[in-house]
Amino acid sequence: MKEKEVVDALAMKRALTRITYEIIERNKGVEDIVLVGIKTRGIYIAERIADRMKQLEDVSLPVGSLDITLYRDDKGKDMEATADLTASSMPVSIEGKHVVLIDDVLYTGRTIRAALDALMDFGRPQKISLAVLVDRGHRELPIRADYVGKNLPTSTKEKVVVQMEEIDGQDRISIQK
Repeated sequence: MKEKEVVDALAMKRALTRITYEIIERNKGVEDIVLVGIKTRGIYIAERIADRMKQLEDVSLPVGSLDITLYRDDKGKDMEATADLTASSMPVSIEGKHVVLIDDVLYTGRTIRAALDALMDFGRPQKISLAVLVDRGHRELPIRADYVGKNLPTSTKEKVVVQMEEIDGQDRISIQK
């Protein structure tokens, strides 16, 4: 399988910084914002955005994590037996807050649909925005990101691989053919 690096560690850092600035600018600050990362890499991206927000605005945003395993419509019932029901956590109530849902790759939109369902089990936010590191196209559902680090046009035969230092030992994004 051929692999081509399309984003290196520095470019990834710049993309996350750009997303952070866009969140600040579009919301005229960061009041009542809660960052929620979708397990697994979305959580690390959310934490990095929160760290960058602390540096830029001197504000500590709450970061939640969301495991969508039980909410997926494209996985078999056997997934329910292996689902970790404690993998989701919200450090604060999301009632009336602006939730920025964060994931690594936006593809068909099914992960985000499942995440929206899972999020509603925690309460009713005033607003939900979507931030993704990579938007690769090929939507099956009418979902689009509000904040995008990198648009990567791909074929459906290709796979976008996001690697992060926290779990993969390096930061990079590649396309496998």
